[in-house]
Amino acid sequence: MQTYSAGTYDIAVIGAGHAGIEAAMAAARLGLRTVVFTINLDAVGNMPCNPAIGGSGKGHLVRELDALGGQMGLAADHCCIQYRMLNRGKGPAVHSLRAQADRRQYQTYMKHLLERQENLDLKQAMIVSIGTKDGAVCSVTTQLGAVYAVRAVVLATGTFLESTVITGESVIASGPDGMHASTGLSACLSALGLPLRRFKTGTPPRVNARSVNYAAMEIQPGDEQVIPFSFQTAQAPENRAVCYLTYTNEQTHAIIRDNLDRSPLYDGSITGVGPRYCPSIETKIVRFADKSRHQLFVEPCGLDTEEVYLQGFSSSLPEDVQIRMLHSVAGLEHAEIMRPAYAIEYDCIDPTQLLPTLECKTVRGLYGAGQFNGSSGYEEAAVQGLVAGVNAALKLLGREPMILQRSDGYIGALIDDLVTKGTEEPYRIMTSRSEYRLLHRQDNADWRLTPIGYRVGLISRARYEAVLEKYEKVKKEIARLEHSGVAASEALNRLLAEKGSAPVESSVRLSDLVRRPQLGYDEIAPFDPERPALPRDVTEQVEIQLKYAGYIARQEKQVEEFRRAENRLIPPELDYAAIPGLKEEARQKLAQIRPVSVGQAGRISGVSPADLAILLVALSK
Repeated sequence: MQTYSAGTYDIAVIGAGHAGIEAAMAAARLGLRTVVFTINLDAVGNMPCNPAIGGSGKGHLVRELDALGGQMGLAADHCCIQYRMLNRGKGPAVHSLRAQADRRQYQTYMKHLLERQENLDLKQAMIVSIGTKDGAVCSVTTQLGAVYAVRAVVLATGTFLESTVITGESVIASGPDGMHASTGLSACLSALGLPLRRFKTGTPPRVNARSVNYAAMEIQPGDEQVIPFSFQTAQAPENRAVCYLTYTNEQTHAIIRDNLDRSPLYDGSITGVGPRYCPSIETKIVRFADKSRHQLFVEPCGLDTEEVYLQGFSSSLPEDVQIRMLHSVAGLEHAEIMRPAYAIEYDCIDPTQLLPTLECKTVRGLYGAGQFNGSSGYEEAAVQGLVAGVNAALKLLGREPMILQRSDGYIGALIDDLVTKGTEEPYRIMTSRSEYRLLHRQDNADWRLTPIGYRVGLISRARYEAVLEKYEKVKKEIARLEHSGVAASEALNRLLAEKGSAPVESSVRLSDLVRRPQLGYDEIAPFDPERPALPRDVTEQVEIQLKYAGYIARQEKQVEEFRRAENRLIPPELDYAAIPGLKEEARQKLAQIRPVSVGQAGRISGVSPADLAILLVALSK
């Protein structure tokens, strides 16, 4: 094919899903001339799986992304139709916001955002090759022969890279939602020496709401008091939709078991590795054979469509089997399938080939983000997109990179897990991934990460100063409560008895009352006449910091120890083969990962404490 010179950009982003959007927006806002390519302009910001944002652990990512200056939180608050704070019955460390999105409205919002952004061009084109010169990125070429000169590339290919859609005996080359697969680019990446692997994900059938009997299901309303994703959202969004809950049963399971011989998961048709934490319904039936039922969440795809998503019913069984198992479920006896379920296989990279900046170790200027890096989920993709886009821009600007450590939050933990430990299956974030989750709550993401976003240049000075002002109010109110008391009284002891808390015989500090498990900041208001008028987000921080002060202090000490190890840097040219005493496995793993610090080296599988001690001795010499 004859090629032609189509123009020059600083950064090219390949893919306009959740990773590509954040990468392109961040790079453009930092002043770099950016182009973002997508196979289909109608797929910008698409939600090919669940039309929802957030969830356990994932809600933390969205709030951290917002605190850094990302777009997903704002888009969610503009387009989501039902909000629920998960894990309210547990401590604040695991509270996670989740919201059902209007799928098409979200896509429209994000596409228009890209179209209006200065320094950013949005183009429909399939990239088939990446050019390099002297080991660095220099160009990208489209399927139609257009060659764009670029200095950096962010790969945000999602599940499109040489993708195959599988439903029963049907195996076709396709991306999600019937889009074209991305062809040709995998061969180019392999030629560049990047080790690719094959992963799989899947999605359930969508049904028409008019064919659903909601009376046979349990209603799942949204929260009465809605908390938005973005710290910038001044007015809380409204719940405009409800979800429902139903269950599979023994008949459903029998239909699935009787047709496992037709399942691509068990007949060898699917070779890609699927996500452990979001398995297909047939995998659940086999893996949890003792369970008599499994939850299915019935969720609307938007306000202007009758299409309904069946969370928990992911499958790659043949369509006729899907219909039968669907009709065995309460409320879905007459459900009409609008889109059958399918599995999708795609190419992705071994993420240990990436630096903590998400730049490829072997090709300078080439960055990876999202499912290309072996992760799963819109939220995981979005945060990686921002990190990749920011670091591509900072490198071209000659500035220090933005490296988020595990001690900074969930984004740091996610990236460190990928680039240090790698993943043998599509990775998803969970609250258990963080060692410091009491510090890394979703409610204080602005305090932790807005200063970093401000230093990078994605956060305005006014927003940064507003965060400082907010936490100064928190500090002052805690000090006031520590130095204010209330005398014992019949009314106070009556309240304590009602709450199941021990009575007091003399005066007590207001801060000590707030620390009691049965009480909170609002409960003691009648006994605090000098209480100032403060916003809810301030009083929330006051209560959490008082109640968990001891635990927070303990984790802060752990973070100090962690940072000392992270600050002990390892020269990138260190020859591990020349260090006597290292086990062969440790020597190979260290040479492969090339850790940037002693702390990262200690987290590599196969590197023992003894190996680490030998490494420290070598570094001291």
